Amino acid sequence: MKVTLEAVSSSTKDERREELLALYHTVGACRECPLGSLRTNAVFGMGNADADLMFVGEAPGAEEDRQGRPFVGRAGKLLDELLAEIGMERRRDAWICNVLKCRPPGNRDPQPEEIEQCKPYLMRQVQLVRPLVICTLGNFATKLLTGSSTGITRVRGRPQEREIAGLPVTLYPLFHPAAALRTPSVLEQLRQDFAGIPDLLARTRAARPAEPVLATVAAGEADPAPEPPQLGLFG
Repeated sequence: MKVTLEAVSSSTKDERREELLALYHTVGACRECPLGSLRTNAVFGMGNADADLMFVGEAPGAEEDRQGRPFVGRAGKLLDELLAEIGMERRRDAWICNVLKCRPPGNRDPQPEEIEQCKPYLMRQVQLVRPLVICTLGNFATKLLTGSSTGITRVRGRPQEREIAGLPVTLYPLFHPAAALRTPSVLEQLRQDFAGIPDLLARTRAARPAEPVLATVAAGEADPAPEPPQLGLFG
């Protein structure tokens, strides 16, 4: 079941929320690559579905695969701590997701074909949430959304104006919290870069006050079903 993007006029928040729910079910049914048959749960995303801030990580780990939610392990706890330090919290102030929606075996690196299969889902999430700032966490998310092979060490903490999924977005590359857990110097750099998020959001809001045109999706209709627990986190 594939997602196809087509440029059309903007939709209301309620319509986007309904489409996000439909996309959740589409991702849950996806078997486009072998990871879909190996996972315990697809990990779609969580947070405020109308947030101006989005975080994009690499792929689910073991705990994320078990719970079906992103960043719930040690790296997620650090992410929550860093958000708290700047007066934010994930459920209220951000949408959090990953490049891959399924865990790679043994937490290995995502493969190019896996990234390509999942990329349309991420692009559609960008269109439906409409963030102004996207923080890419680590190399894989950064290289995918910048379209550059330049590694995270060279670009971290430097905002970039980009068009992502047809929308103007400020990309803000950051070290992945998992790397910060391993290396104290990386943690300090990550903390410094997080401190710049509130000002970056304020400047971006002032520069782009109006909602831009977005694209729509052509996908199979999701069967009516009770709202899954994860969707209660679509703030």
